[in-house]
This record gives sequence, C-alpha cells and structure tokens, in this order.
Amino acid sequence: MGTWDIGHFDNDTAADFSGTLDDAAESERPGILREVLLRVAGTDDYLDSDEAAEAVAAAALIAAQCPGGEAVTTPYGPDEPVPPLPADLRKLAVEALDRTLSEPSELVELWDETDAGPAWRAGIAGLRQVLAAASPSQG
Repeated sequence: MGTWDIGHFDNDTAADFSGTLDDAAESERPGILREVLLRVAGTDDYLDSDEAAEAVAAAALIAAQCPGGEAVTTPYGPDEPVPPLPADLRKLAVEALDRTLSEPSELVELWDETDAGPAWRAGIAGLRQVLAAASPSQG
C-alpha cells in the first residue's frame, strides 16, 4: 500500500476510491459508499488493507456531513460533490471502522508496524466519535 501520511485519504487505495466516486453519477455515490462499508462490516475473515482503506475513506466522507465532522479538503479526496447521504450510513460506517480495527485486519497490522500507528488509530477514533454521536441508534 502506497501511503504518505496518516490522513484518511493519504494512501493510493483511498485516492483511487475517490476517483471511482468521481467517475460515478452523483446518484450512484451513496450506493458505492454503502457497498464498501457493507463489505468490510460484514466480514469476520481476514480483512484486506485495500478494503479497509476504502471503508475508512467512505466513513470520512459520511462523517463530513455530520455535526462536528471535518470537511474532506485533501487533494486526494473526491473532486465531485458527495450528495446528502442517508443517515443510516452513519451507523454502518461505525460498524466498518470497528471491523477495520478488529483482528484479523491487514491495515491494523501495517499501521502497528510503524511509529505513526497510534496517531492513525487516534484519527480513526475521532472519525468514529463523530459518526457515533450523529447515529440515531448509537448516540
């Protein structure tokens, strides 16, 4: 995985995912986010780092639309606007982030091998906090 920083879009996979969203019709973007999150949240098997990185990027886009969420301003994020997203994606994003941080997860293994692992985990925790606070059933 080509990674240059700890941001949610600071890796090749997330940047490519942004391109996928940009290439899709605006009406298709919520479904693409949902598919990525479902794929990650729904697995107990070994979680591939690319799938997890896409889920983190999707969660960041959803969190950006939540109270207290940070706008995605990185040049590696989507260039095209993300339409207003259904509120139920917030809970699904929390589930995907929780799965990303649970073993067996290649992305966690890769970050834990670096000095930046704790800072990356803190970023994920902040993202999760925004999403959970904005989720009707999470609070």
